[in-house]
Amino acid sequence: MDAVRGIGFDLDHTLAIDNRLERVAFLRLLERILAEGGSSQGTLADEIDGIDDLLTRQRRGEFSIDEAVRRFVAAHGVTPEQSHVEWFRRIAVAMVEALVVPLPGVARTLRALRDRGIAMAVLTNGWNPMQMRKAERAGFHETVLVSSDIGVQKPAVQAFEILLQALKTAPAETWYVGDDPRGDVAGAAAAGLRTVWIDWEAKQYPSDVPAPGHTIARFDELLALVPAHAQIP
Repeated sequence: MDAVRGIGFDLDHTLAIDNRLERVAFLRLLERILAEGGSSQGTLADEIDGIDDLLTRQRRGEFSIDEAVRRFVAAHGVTPEQSHVEWFRRIAVAMVEALVVPLPGVARTLRALRDRGIAMAVLTNGWNPMQMRKAERAGFHETVLVSSDIGVQKPAVQAFEILLQALKTAPAETWYVGDDPRGDVAGAAAAGLRTVWIDWEAKQYPSDVPAPGHTIARFDELLALVPAHAQIP
């Protein structure tokens, strides 16, 4: 088996959780819209459902976060302006420090992998500077590849090819660690990478997705896999 020379990481729910930061930012934006004379779209539960649906579509790549903000503002009876987009972005990024929490063991594990000479990078769907700030909050200071910057998002093979270029490693000697069976595990496997599914939320793995090479329940379990399956130079 080829040595592990590079590891790519997902960000959200792999290195850190953000406690639904973007949902909260949209609720804050709703406060501003209502103060500007906009109209509510039902109960608070209705508003949250609408925000979650909007974010799901945005994360699938249907439109940018800026377009999501414009659609949200317009749906509440206010003419969207660039100031709304800029306000949302500023508020969302400002909440990173308070809401983003690294998963237990992340700092120690990243430090140990760095000491072993493993090349590391994050490949994440999302937008900047949000994802960069999240990665910093998680204690990750190497390369961070964000879909809004590279022009393609997981699970596309091209996204993982860009990751390999950043790591300067071959697929067979590269692992990808993530929590999403479809976006992370299946996407990385299709690009020829070896896969690690982090299942700290005790989810059921879908039967129609190729099984991961390894499954871990805690982030620091990654350290036990590396020397067990590779010789690190």
